[in-house]
Amino acid sequence: MTEALYPYSRTPFDLAGKTALVSGAAGLLGVEFCKALASARANVIMADIQPQSLEDAADIVRKEFPEPQIVSQIVDITNTDSISHCVDMVQKEFGEIDVLVNSAAIDAKFDKTSDFSKYSGFTEFPEDLWSQSINVNLTGTFLFTRQICKIMETAGKGSIITLGSNYGLVGPDQRIYKKEGEDIQSYKPVVYSVCKAGLLGFTKYLAAYYAGTEIRVNMLTPSGVYNDQDKEFVKKYSEHTILRRMSDRKEYWGAILFLASDASTYMTGANLIIDGGWTAL
Repeated sequence: MTEALYPYSRTPFDLAGKTALVSGAAGLLGVEFCKALASARANVIMADIQPQSLEDAADIVRKEFPEPQIVSQIVDITNTDSISHCVDMVQKEFGEIDVLVNSAAIDAKFDKTSDFSKYSGFTEFPEDLWSQSINVNLTGTFLFTRQICKIMETAGKGSIITLGSNYGLVGPDQRIYKKEGEDIQSYKPVVYSVCKAGLLGFTKYLAAYYAGTEIRVNMLTPSGVYNDQDKEFVKKYSEHTILRRMSDRKEYWGAILFLASDASTYMTGANLIIDGGWTAL
């Protein structure tokens, strides 16, 4: 082990000997959360529904952080049998789950190449996409967390972190998503804000439910993450932030480590907002 590779050793952020389970681990932020946790020496179970993307992501984390155990596990968070299989594997391999990161989600995307682009507006938004998003983002998170909480209750401790969004706090400015000169315009869909706001309520409920225990429940709320979006979108989005830019995916490492570790032992029921000042305006 080198101090340069594992800089959090022997600090309040050190997660050596602890086990973290991350859903949506192959996602843009999910893989970064896994890297951050591994950098603090946690054993990380990377869970996702996409087999190839998951294995590719796990290989990246293993190559960068060879010391802790990095395990990939396919899971469908909307399926209780799949969840049970995942949890059984984790218990057999590691015993306890100290940290749960809920980052699995789907986001109904609309663009000019999408079959549903003309339905992205509120009055035409299709019920099937509404139900699909609710099923994964809310019901799936509930089912997955419920199963993990049984393990944490037995251990008497744990940290649960759920990924939110600035759009769970304020409504999207749809001007950001509109493009000049196009007949069919895109919108950030209603179900995205509904799901993220619902997860904030879920977080506060669960934190209050575990009052008097060492099971802590918090939310991490990021803002837009730069991922090679077109220049027009980046410019419009950046103008809404005090820092005048989108975030870099690595800028959430510190936040996830803070919430996962003993650095935040007096924090529960909170929403840690890392949005470049978006919601301060």
